[in-house]
This record gives sequence, C-alpha cells and structure tokens, in this order.
Amino acid sequence: MSDYTGHNFIDGQRSAAGHGSLQSFDATTGEPLPGFYSEATREEVDAAAQAAATAYQPYRTLPATRRAAFLDAIADELDALDEEFIATVCRETALPAARIQGERARTSGQMRLFAKVLRRGDFFGARIDRALPDRQPLSRPDLRQYHIGIGPVAVFGASNFPLAFSTAGGDTAAALAAGCPVVFKAHPGHMATAERVALAIIRAAEKTEMPAGVFNMIYGGMVGAWLVQHPAIKAVGFTGSLKGGRALCDLAAARPEPIPVFAEMSSVNPVLVLPEALKVRGSKIAAELSASVVQGAGQFCTKPGMVIGIRSPEFQAFLDELAQQINAHPAQTLLNAGGLCNYTDGLTRLHEHPQIQHRAGQPQAGGQAHPQLYEAAAELLINGDELLQHEVFGPVVVVVAVKDREELQRALQGLQGQLTATLIAEPADLEAFADLTPLLELKAGRLLLNGYPTGVEVCDAMVHGGPYPATSDARGSSVGTVSINRFLRPICFQNYPDNLLPDALKNANPLGIARLVDGVSTTEAVS
Repeated sequence: MSDYTGHNFIDGQRSAAGHGSLQSFDATTGEPLPGFYSEATREEVDAAAQAAATAYQPYRTLPATRRAAFLDAIADELDALDEEFIATVCRETALPAARIQGERARTSGQMRLFAKVLRRGDFFGARIDRALPDRQPLSRPDLRQYHIGIGPVAVFGASNFPLAFSTAGGDTAAALAAGCPVVFKAHPGHMATAERVALAIIRAAEKTEMPAGVFNMIYGGMVGAWLVQHPAIKAVGFTGSLKGGRALCDLAAARPEPIPVFAEMSSVNPVLVLPEALKVRGSKIAAELSASVVQGAGQFCTKPGMVIGIRSPEFQAFLDELAQQINAHPAQTLLNAGGLCNYTDGLTRLHEHPQIQHRAGQPQAGGQAHPQLYEAAAELLINGDELLQHEVFGPVVVVVAVKDREELQRALQGLQGQLTATLIAEPADLEAFADLTPLLELKAGRLLLNGYPTGVEVCDAMVHGGPYPATSDARGSSVGTVSINRFLRPICFQNYPDNLLPDALKNANPLGIARLVDGVSTTEAVS
C-alpha cells in the first residue's frame, strides 16, 4: 500500500475521519493531480493538538543534542527525496526544477543550522547571578535564568515557498529546535508536496526515537481557525496575506488564553534610488531592478514593489529605461489560479486609482501574469494611502517621484512597516543623505545598500521581519537563528540546589555553553 494516502498525520499515525474531497492541481495546466486529501474534522484537529501537547513534556526535556540529531535526520531525509518528488513540486507550483532543488537545499540547510544552534547552546540564554548573602541593606538570592520551549506550535504553510516556508520550513525548524511539537496546516496549493515532506519528517522522528506527537499535519480550510483556537496550542507561525494574518491574530487574541501569532504578511520593500547613483549607473540600476521585480514571477515576499526617487532628468531617463525593461520581460505562470486572480484584482485597483498612472506592461489577460509598472503621485505615500502600500503579489512595481529631499523625508515617514528597505547610492549620496538610515531603521527589519532584497541568506545575523504590517510582531524574525526566540520563554530559578537545576544552569556547566555569570560572559564552571 502506498504511503501517499492523502490522510492527516496525527500522533505518528494516518487519519481520515473526514471526507477525502480535497484535490491538488497542476499549476500550469489546471489539471487535477492524482489522489484526494482528507479534510480534517474538528475531532482530528483536537487529536492533533492533544498529541502535540502530550509530546511536549518528553520532547522539551530531551537533551539538546537529541533534538539536534532529529533535525539532522530530517535534513538527511529531505536531501534523499528523489527526482519524482522534485517533479511533483514543479507540477503543483509551476516553479522550475532548479529553483526547487535550491529551495530543498535551503530547507535542509535550515534544519542543520538549527542543529548547530542546539549543540552550541546559546539559545538557552543562560544567566546566573550568584547569591550575595552579605549585601547591604538587603542580601541577594541565587538567581538563574534560561529559556524553554513555549509549548505546541501551530504552523501554516506558505504558498510561494513550498519547501523553505512550509512543512519542514523555517517556522517548523525553529519550533522543533526550541523544544516545541508542531501541528502543521498544509497549504492547499501544494498538498502532495506537503505529504511527501511530512513523511520525511516522520521517518526522521522514528529513526531518532522522538515522541509520536512531535510532528502532526492536517489538511483543510476551516481547520486553521480550529487549530488557533485550541487551548493546547501556545503560539502560531504564519506566512501569507495581511488579511489571513490579521484573522489569525484576532482569533488568537480573543481566546480565553491569548497566544502570540508570529505572522509575516505584507511588504512593498521600497528601493530608494539616489541622485548620484542615477547619474553614474541609471540604466544599469533599471535593468537590475526590473530583473528583481520579475524574479520568480514576483512571488517573493521581499520583491521590490516600490521605487522612490527625486524627480530629475536622470530619474526620468531611469524611469523610461525601467519601462522598457518591464515591457521586455515575458509573462509567467503563477503558483496557482487563486494567485492569478489576486494579481489581476490588484492591478485593477491600481488602474482605477485617479492618482496612479500605468507606465508599462502588456494588458493583463490569459493564464499568466504580465509584468507591470505604475507611477503614483507622491502625496499618496505622504498621506499613507492604503492602496499604494498594499502588496500586490506578482511582477508589478510602483514608482513614486518626489520633488526634493524634504518631500522624500515626508514620503518615507508615510511608509508603513516593511521587511526590507534598500538604498541605491554612491558615496556622495551616502554623505548627502546620511539622515535616511536612522529613518529607515524605524520602517524595516533589513536595510540593504546597493543590492536587491529578493535574496534572503539563512544565517545568524539575518532578520526577516519588520514593523506592522510586514509582520504582526516586529521583535521577531522568520529567517535566521534568532527566529528560535519566538518559541521560547524565560524561566528563573531562585535558590534552587544545584542538583535540581537544568544542566544549562548547573555550577559545573556540563554542557560547556557560554553563560552570563554575575554580568561576565564565560564558559567556565562557577563555584
């Protein structure tokens, strides 16, 4: 019997109490793919959440090295998936094989990176303030702090990254590293992909003898709301639309026990092209920028969706060149039919706005997305127009020309929160516009200089987050090792005997990790 049953994954078993009525489709042809997927019933959602809750205590108390071995095993299983798997992902998403192979490497790489984090132990955040019994006027007790996993986490798959932001993606990797079992809601756009990746995770869990409920996966529509409202779920990871993210945030806040939702939602990722850069390399910037806009059919959350510059002859020449570049790029197939509908609706709203002018791009028609360029009046940005700042998912960019540096400042102040903000500048620009960086720090999670934001490196220093509406919580990141912090909470032990303390806080420091002891970072044992 094939493992590809379309059934839900609950507590190490497959379950299909509901109807197997969900189907996946070929993103290019629209043809249904073989097989059906069982939409989880409310009882199955409850069972999945309860399974994660049961697994939480035994999983979180495993040595960090055991959890690291689990993540490494997942990475190995992902890398072992065959060419048939790659072909399945390509059919469901219309993404090319080279992109999927690269994304698989990123996904397994994320798992291995978090395994390294677990082995080095800095995620514990261990702090020790030893007792000062003779301190006057009051003595100080012995105080020791470290971090533990927050509890079972609900993770929602993203449409645009079927591997790196989905079943075994960054949110799942960070939660599992933190010691949090996961209940994953499969994205309807690539359910066959999700099933194959879930099976890889289950194989890894069995090989490393993890608790049965450490990873669960469910299919369906309404299941998302049931999952977020379930009392066993203690946090949510989400990548998707502003509408979807806000709905989950509202559901989580209305619970008897509110929980955090770490949602990545909407960003237009402004690119500021400064005067000297346009004089030196305006045509080159136009070519690079247009390539970034259409990369992956504009379906990256870091796609540059807005360009801002000071009006000048050089800026006009740049805009003309950008229009030619956009016109030269062919139409592309989007991830799914729903994405194309949303793209078309977004273009319609831009077309109908009286202060937004269409500058380039073939009329949107047919089954593919045609790249588009618009120009918007600066006052729309200055006044915080919602349409201008609403992300249109696809190969479209909006240009805003301001009249001078004062209006540039006002326009940037009108920007909502972003994942990224980019300066295209020469050294003279950086000196003349030095005041822009402190302002952009308030608007985005990642600031780029003379680059384009569509590449997101997975490493310790990366931040993939930003002020609302880019994310629901600007203190976090959904890429990089700092993302583990979203699923951890601090706990302090006061006057506990050494034998009852967790290993990370014991005097002998058996894990050999860096700790802050009486304000000094050390890996040494303490007396």
